[in-house]
Amino acid sequence: MWDHCLQHAALSDLGLRRANNQDAMKVVLAGSQEAYHRRGHLFMVADGMGAHAAGELASKLATDTVALSYPKLLDRPPPEALATAVTEANAQIHRRGQDSPDFRGMGTTSTALLLLPQGAVVAHVGDSRAYRLRDGRIEQLTFDHSLVWELRAAGQLPEGEGAEKVPKNVITRSLGPNAQVQVDLEGPFPIEPGDSFLLCSDGLSGQVEDDELGMILASMPPDEAVQVLVDLANLRGGPDNITVIVVRVTGPLLAEGADPASVPGPDAPALRPVHPAIWTVLGVSALAGLGLAAMHRWMAALVGLGVAAVSAVVALVQRYGGAEGSEGLGGGRLLGRGPHAAAAATPNAEFVDRLGELIERLRTLAQQEDWQMDWSRLVELTEQSAASKSAGDYPAAVRQSCEAVRFMMERLRSRGDAKEGSGLDL
Repeated sequence: MWDHCLQHAALSDLGLRRANNQDAMKVVLAGSQEAYHRRGHLFMVADGMGAHAAGELASKLATDTVALSYPKLLDRPPPEALATAVTEANAQIHRRGQDSPDFRGMGTTSTALLLLPQGAVVAHVGDSRAYRLRDGRIEQLTFDHSLVWELRAAGQLPEGEGAEKVPKNVITRSLGPNAQVQVDLEGPFPIEPGDSFLLCSDGLSGQVEDDELGMILASMPPDEAVQVLVDLANLRGGPDNITVIVVRVTGPLLAEGADPASVPGPDAPALRPVHPAIWTVLGVSALAGLGLAAMHRWMAALVGLGVAAVSAVVALVQRYGGAEGSEGLGGGRLLGRGPHAAAAATPNAEFVDRLGELIERLRTLAQQEDWQMDWSRLVELTEQSAASKSAGDYPAAVRQSCEAVRFMMERLRSRGDAKEGSGLDL
């Protein structure tokens, strides 16, 4: 019901150097227009860590727990509910880790994106990332909880050669190792038709630069973009698992078949549930007050009716006072300090040339190893890209070059030896 206004695609890949995939991902689209206005659409990526199957278990626990817990927390605004669900996931992972020596110390990153009528909200722990692409500019909405980023933020990152010695894969925060965890909330970031969002594990962001991510997102539909991004990370060595979710907003987020006149606006309040105990106190005190009044016990009756009146006020405040309008996403204030990084991402001739060099290396590798393939298709795509570049149509040139990369990688995968590298790391 959302295909006409929201495109999304997700892909997870083993990479070239890992024996198992410790990444996990989850996509939960709202089942109705009302559900969208109350809870939004949820997208999530997790990158597990730990020996044996521990990393796989940790990332799966994270995505499953958040997807199950978040929709149930209807008494809280969406950001608070999402952060609570992530905290619950941390508790579950930590508990499982403590219960078994094989799983002790296991952990996972967690990056979850909500698309809501009020904007995009991110809950984040670790160094997986969330990006937004808009008008030729890609912004990193999340802060990497890594040693490099923490040192930079504290002004303590060494300069020159010293900076290169700081390990880039050391993370400072994750779900699971500790009983408590601090969850970063970012947003709400405005959403407009044409915006694209990217969630990924560091298997992608560690191999592909931000501007390259943005140029590919700007040039290709989501289902093609996720494959090209995975292929590019693998062509640069594929040292880690690679997980990618791409979401593109193509129009106002209105469910197919919904009556626009009946859809609440972004600021319309959604009624919140009242705790059952309040209804119980209200009913019992009101009945007691009326009963005492019937027996002419006026003072006791006034006390009972007074308690009923106070309970009614509390119920009204809980029902309407904290309703999930625009104020429900942080009381009218921004959460976090994102975006934390940005780069120009308008497709350009330099990136087309970079892709062209990659294709030539793949072509040389294919000739050396005598791949059986349709060379005419590769020639067609490279000629189309060259013509588009000459005409100054760089988005088309990037798209056609990326299609050539996909074509070559499909041939490589069909040979069955991509896992060994077959001369990759180009």
